[in-house]
Amino acid sequence: MERGREIKRDVYLEQLKLRKDNGMIKIITGIRRCGKSYLLFVLFKKYLLESGIDREHIIEIAFDGIEHENLRDPKKCYQQIKALMKDRGRYYLLLDEIQMLPRFEEVLNSMLHLGNIDAYVTGSNSKFLSGDIVTEFRGRGDEIRIYPLSFGEFYTAWEGDYDDAWNEYMIYGGLPQLTYFSEDRQKADYLKNIFANVYLRDVVERNRIRDEAELGTLVYILASAIGSPTNPTKISNMFRSERAVSYSNKTIAKHIDCLAEAFLISKAQRYDIKGRKYIGANLKYYFTDVGLRNARLNFRQQEPTHLMENIVYNELLIRGYNVDVGIVDTFARNDSGERFHKQLEVDFVVNKGNQRYYIQVAYDMSSEEKRRQELNSLRSIPDSFKKMIIVNGTVKPWRNDEGFVVMGMKYFLLNDSSLEF
Repeated sequence: MERGREIKRDVYLEQLKLRKDNGMIKIITGIRRCGKSYLLFVLFKKYLLESGIDREHIIEIAFDGIEHENLRDPKKCYQQIKALMKDRGRYYLLLDEIQMLPRFEEVLNSMLHLGNIDAYVTGSNSKFLSGDIVTEFRGRGDEIRIYPLSFGEFYTAWEGDYDDAWNEYMIYGGLPQLTYFSEDRQKADYLKNIFANVYLRDVVERNRIRDEAELGTLVYILASAIGSPTNPTKISNMFRSERAVSYSNKTIAKHIDCLAEAFLISKAQRYDIKGRKYIGANLKYYFTDVGLRNARLNFRQQEPTHLMENIVYNELLIRGYNVDVGIVDTFARNDSGERFHKQLEVDFVVNKGNQRYYIQVAYDMSSEEKRRQELNSLRSIPDSFKKMIIVNGTVKPWRNDEGFVVMGMKYFLLNDSSLEF
């Protein structure tokens, strides 16, 4: 990994460019330490300057810096920003860690009334780590959700070959700070420390959860079960039978929601493809960053199939797709020739506008049984949308005799338009 090299975050930079001067407050949200400040103060500022914006028309305030301590008073902050606006030209206001400014909603809404200011903010308290922050701006907020580094972004700072980069990413994930560490021990300690002392602590404090250890165990169970359907009732029964702990399914469901609101995990709903309806039970849960997931398990459970599935899921979200888990009801025959009902799973049903893709993720398709398993699910889908299988490795895209697209992870991850092959 090349330290100090600029990591491209073009997906988010483009979103900021598109929202520039739209009359709304751009709110950059996402899990802590995922690069929100870097996106705003380095990449977006660079874009503004290269676009011809006068440096004096870019107002930057990082509220966690001692040099701006006096600006944590809302009235002083408002007056200081107004004083820096010397003319009626357009000004660009970049505010970091805005949760340290009391009544920041009022300050920002007041700034918009001036008519010649374009505001961008980041924050990392519990309010900014949940989906409810936009409501604070009375319909004037425009959210840009940022994730840890995708593999493609991670790869831009990698000096070695693809295989080494892929192995590194599957273990340690994509938190940007990791690009500054050279030793595995440093990376592992960093991930374990921030998971326990930053991410979980945020969830506990925001939601006033009394039993932090109980929540930690729930996260451990979810981390162990990525790629596998589960539900709060199953988890509650597991607590009761294996740990002799009473942890109700209602409380578990609430705590899972808390983890999702803090962007630690995402829920994938189950979708009945033939019935065209959602099925409420047995969701799948994926971690926003696989390195954090692995750290929670002390790097013990490194199942490549499930990690690969989690990475594909995150990549699809980053690209702006809606992603569900597909279910296909069909019939099969046993050895006696009797028909029986069978439910097959399609890893992902992927939608954007009128586009739809069905995707299977397969780490290994070397056996006939595995090939049949992956293909039968796709064969049972009764429509003509594109059907794809993403396999481990560097296989270039090709179509089999049935028209299914097969491609390697390398092509999928490093080509933004890979689904269009």
